[in-house]
Parts: sequence; structure tokens; C-alpha cells
Amino acid sequence: MSALTRFLGDSPVRVIVKLLVVSFLVGLVMNAFGWTPMDVFYGVQKFFIDLWSLGFHAIDRFLGYILLGAAIVVPVFIFLRIANYRK
Repeated sequence: MSALTRFLGDSPVRVIVKLLVVSFLVGLVMNAFGWTPMDVFYGVQKFFIDLWSLGFHAIDRFLGYILLGAAIVVPVFIFLRIANYRK
């Protein structure tokens, strides 16, 4: 078994035939949907940008909820500590 065959996992001719068949099928599906390789690239890029934005937006909302709750909880906590301090 040659190094090339070990690397490819099969004989080079069989690998080329498999790649041609899969490339044809993927090209057929992409053509049916009207996609280009750049559409796929931009779609993946947009997915990661949206995921990045959504992540930071979720953190922003989470921190907003904490601050909103703290606006009520902290003063009540301080008031209760002062009220209990006298006892």
C-alpha cells in the first residue's frame, strides 16, 4: 500500500471517481436552488455574524435584567439591614 493510497483511503482513481460523482450531485442540488459557491460562503459568514451579535445581545439583555432587579432589591436590602440593625 503506497503512501498516497493510505492518505486518500482508497486508490487514486476510485477517489477521483467518487469526488466527481459527489461534485456532480452537489452541483445539481445547488443549481436547482439557484445557489452559487459565494452564496454558500456569504450564508456561512452571515450565520456566524448573527450568532456573534445574538450572543452579545443576550448578554446585554441578561445584564439589563440584573440591573433592573438590582434597582429594587438593593434599596430594599439596605432598608431591611438598617431596620434590623436597631434591634
